[in-house]
Amino acid sequence: MNKDRLMQVLLNPVVSEKSTIAADASRQFVFSVMPDATKYEIRKAVELMFDVKVDAVRVVNSKGKNKRFGRLMGRRNNTRKAYVRLAEGGDIDFGGLS
Repeated sequence: MNKDRLMQVLLNPVVSEKSTIAADASRQFVFSVMPDATKYEIRKAVELMFDVKVDAVRVVNSKGKNKRFGRLMGRRNNTRKAYVRLAEGGDIDFGGLS
């Protein structure tokens, strides 16, 4: 597995009410990922970047909505999110303010 590719797989963490509740309840974190990323690549990228053990990866593809900009019709981009569950005892601290 190419290390440069793994560093580009995770785009950003998704911070929402739903993702915060999932992180607190079941050690599950949500990331926006590249559209062509596989579950195996996502698992390896999280383990490489955050030095944790990944238990499971689930992926959700969302189609972009059609939106109107004045008289013009536009389209939002398709997105891909990964729900990553960490093994027992694993934790990711995004803020570092502890």
